[in-house]
Amino acid sequence: MKMENQVGGGDLRHLFACSFLFYFSVCMVLPAIIDVTIDALCPGQEQCSLAIYLGGVHQAATGLGALFVTPLVGNLSDKYGRKALLSLPMATAIIPLVILSCGRSKPYFYAYYVAKMLTGMFCEGSMQCLTLAYVADAVCERKRASTFSVLSGISLAGFVSGTLAARFLPTSYTFQVAALVAAFSTLYMKIFLAETNRGASLADEESTQPLCFDEHKPPKLSALGNVSALSDMIALLRSSKNLTRAAAVAFFANLSDSGYQVALLYYLKAKFHYSKDQFADLMLMIGSLGAASQLLLMPLLAPAIGEERLLIIGLLASCAHIFLYGIAWAYWVPYLSAAFTILSVFLHPSLRSIVSKKVGPAEQGMAQGCVTGVASFASILAPFIFTPLTALFLSDNVPFSLKGFSIISAGFITLVAFFLSIALSKKTSTT
Repeated sequence: MKMENQVGGGDLRHLFACSFLFYFSVCMVLPAIIDVTIDALCPGQEQCSLAIYLGGVHQAATGLGALFVTPLVGNLSDKYGRKALLSLPMATAIIPLVILSCGRSKPYFYAYYVAKMLTGMFCEGSMQCLTLAYVADAVCERKRASTFSVLSGISLAGFVSGTLAARFLPTSYTFQVAALVAAFSTLYMKIFLAETNRGASLADEESTQPLCFDEHKPPKLSALGNVSALSDMIALLRSSKNLTRAAAVAFFANLSDSGYQVALLYYLKAKFHYSKDQFADLMLMIGSLGAASQLLLMPLLAPAIGEERLLIIGLLASCAHIFLYGIAWAYWVPYLSAAFTILSVFLHPSLRSIVSKKVGPAEQGMAQGCVTGVASFASILAPFIFTPLTALFLSDNVPFSLKGFSIISAGFITLVAFFLSIALSKKTSTT
């Protein structure tokens, strides 16, 4: 069999390497970006309402773009192959990093801001969607939850490594190194990553293979003559009540995640005067615990208790994680909250594994893109809800003294996702 038609352990190792390098590059700049933003927009200040609002606009715009782009990219990857479409998020991610590697003054920041907003439409959901679909092509149904967990763990390992590098690199070099690693990851993907059987199949032949197919008999794609992302996404959601319930869980979980992330870094800077180093330490702890859990713990638990129970555990831990941030009374409490990451990271791999089992092999890209699109819609709404709340409760004119009010509100939204996951678990177990 030709190399480009094989999907085996070696190919997954190359996918894991691409994911590691990609997240290493894009996450390396996270600890520094708050200080860079505030220094450019509000020099000499500890808090900056303009920075909070611009962050909300950025998140809403990228979420809106991802809502339309990600299902389309997933659909196209079902027809033209995962590797061909992976070039889009990996290459575009280089552009904003190059801009801030050249300078961090106000003009450079605004150029970065616009470029990051535009490229985020292609990067925010597409990378996750395509890598998950690639794994679904290569791995049988019974092993997907564990493999999705390994993929997420390796992505988190990239996050940890990038954050650790940022902890010791001066800001002036952080963006230059990140841009170089992003370019290298794209080149590595083009040279070493093999295409899956999905990309080599003919678009006008229907799939008749089971989900755990024989690797010597690659399945065929169904016809995709009209790539209409939104109509296909709606049709796919209507085709399965369980898929609709999974999308609802994804919506509320992502609304909560996006909401508290809008507020968290600005909240920690305003309340506890966190700087780049403290942000990096907290991110290192979150990423290290999450990566260890997904690489070591979840692959053992998934076959034993199932994805549905792992989803419930992940959402319950996420509630505790967020609520503890919101009521933090000392600078060390966010580090205690980060410990719940060990369990909260079960959420997304288990949900994606449930989704992958609800569709056939020729619809993996569209299904993952569909759920990512729904999650992106939540990312659009989150800034409109949480940005004004965050700015209000971090200002001097607050209705009552509770700086973490917006984060606590996000915790209650996670509770909604938790109750929906219980309903999903009951329905899935009876089908």
